Amino acid sequence: MTAAFTFPGQGSQAVGMGKALAAAFPVARAVFDEVDAALGEKLTATIWDGPAETLQLTENAQPALMAVSVATLRVLESEAGFSVGRDAAFVAGHSLGEYSALAAAGSLTISDTARLLRTRGLAMQKAVPVGAGAMAALLGLDYEAAMEVAHEAAQGQVCQAANDNGGGQVVVSGDKAAVDRAVEIAKSKGAKRAMLLPVSAPFHCKLMQPAADAMAEALSKVTIKAPAAPLVSNVLASAISDPDEIRRRLVEQVTGTVRWRESVAYMAGQGVTRFFEIGAGKVLTGLVKRIADGAVGVAVGGPNDIAAAKDALAAAKQG
Repeated sequence: MTAAFTFPGQGSQAVGMGKALAAAFPVARAVFDEVDAALGEKLTATIWDGPAETLQLTENAQPALMAVSVATLRVLESEAGFSVGRDAAFVAGHSLGEYSALAAAGSLTISDTARLLRTRGLAMQKAVPVGAGAMAALLGLDYEAAMEVAHEAAQGQVCQAANDNGGGQVVVSGDKAAVDRAVEIAKSKGAKRAMLLPVSAPFHCKLMQPAADAMAEALSKVTIKAPAAPLVSNVLASAISDPDEIRRRLVEQVTGTVRWRESVAYMAGQGVTRFFEIGAGKVLTGLVKRIADGAVGVAVGGPNDIAAAKDALAAAKQG
């Protein structure tokens, strides 16, 4: 198997995502209905009709992106013959996308995943007072250089690498003053660009410990099964399948670095040549090209993508 199924993270959301799929395919509509029922509200109305400010709220964006990803996969299964267990060497997701990957692989139910992501979004938002934390993208520095910048900027506060996205794109997170310092230090060390990100909280750093505690409690109450294909964990950048370890790593992920560059490199090193980005946007597809020489990224998010995805999977099966 030379294909991996990957699932996007926060930032890929857009009003209207998944609407055409749900209109065209009952299996997609059923996923959105299940998510609405699990949350006890019409999240689909926000996903499809906005307003954008409401969709962008962390507690909405996270289950919404998962719903679109899993709905897309269901269509790929019914219309293009995709099977996670048969066709995917690995599943992986960027931050919240890790939950989408687990739902897609049958490790978590859709309903449990929706509720977990609602809890996760609310807990991450509440962990730090608004304005006390920040995140910044450092472009044009490799991971080691960005780590040095974060260490120098900390000065007794929190400043750490939140996302190692690859292609010279590292995001740092922590106390606002420390992140502000990191932006200036990065510029002095040759970063092409260094800029604060429009986020509501400093994700994936030690300041998120209250959210990690909340997720430890929430995850302890759900059943996690072995996934149909191994999960490449954000915090390990290697594959795991044991349910207890998956639970533990999901908790660690809240405060830990999303090691996406290493995760893609790991999968490529294991023979993966095609990375299917299943759900909203094309962020991960763009990163694949920067990380793994010769690898092909295939973004699947709407009805018009299904036929091309089917062809790409057939090509992957042929090596």
